[in-house]
Amino acid sequence: MHYIVMDLEWNNTYAKRIKGFINEVIEVGAVMLDENFNYVGEFSRMVRSQIGKKLRGNVKRLTHITNDEVRNGEPFTKVMSDFKNWIGDRENVILTWGDGDIRVLIENFRYLNGLQVLPFLTNYLDIQHYFQVKKEIPKAKQIGLFAAAELVDIDPELFAHHRALDDSMVTAECLKKVFDKKDFFKHVVKCDDAFYQKLQYKPHAIGNINHPLVDKSLLSFTCEKCGSSGEQLTDWRYSNQFFRANFHCPVCNYDARVAVRFKKYFDRLETKKNVSIISNEKVKK
Repeated sequence: MHYIVMDLEWNNTYAKRIKGFINEVIEVGAVMLDENFNYVGEFSRMVRSQIGKKLRGNVKRLTHITNDEVRNGEPFTKVMSDFKNWIGDRENVILTWGDGDIRVLIENFRYLNGLQVLPFLTNYLDIQHYFQVKKEIPKAKQIGLFAAAELVDIDPELFAHHRALDDSMVTAECLKKVFDKKDFFKHVVKCDDAFYQKLQYKPHAIGNINHPLVDKSLLSFTCEKCGSSGEQLTDWRYSNQFFRANFHCPVCNYDARVAVRFKKYFDRLETKKNVSIISNEKVKK
């Protein structure tokens, strides 16, 4: 088993064919580790831009990549063919920090090659997710790569920030710090049809209050002070992904704003409820 820790840099640019924006890959970096985490090799290539003409200012500032470097890079198809050959036929797991890089790769393969799947991807693990599980960091509190490095006593200043090869090296070092053979492979996923369906599913907030997934029991207010059910003062309205209404506690004599969100993911429904006390305000019925 070999571990391929991969990272990309990309440029958000307008694509005429789809009449919308796309994240075009401009750099690919990866390190290969054997089953004992011994260093085997590295891969680093600049990718010639085929969609966008110029790099965005924020991309140049973050990566220090120049337009000339991108113009002198190799075509995406050639780079990815070389990457596949570099990996070889050995059994492996592809790993990235977060699944954003894999989503971008799929997007680029679809746009530039007409392919719906990645030809070198059979097993995958999101290191960010695994790291947070091992360090008991809540999923809602996503930790960045360099913050994670500092958490496990890796000096991020030893690496160039926002460059594909260096970021893959930092990611590999973070993996070594939390790797546990007892549970690691429980988090590795097979890259089958369900894997691609899940990645391509776009999470969205439900905006129809009569949707069957909307749990009406959450559209209520119970006073945390006295436990009484609140009186609803306003109708529910939908704004910025939340259903919102105002309530009054008749026992404690105060008003509160309640906001509830129902967000649908591929394999789950996430609910979030916020309650804030209204002070020194007159609530209109």
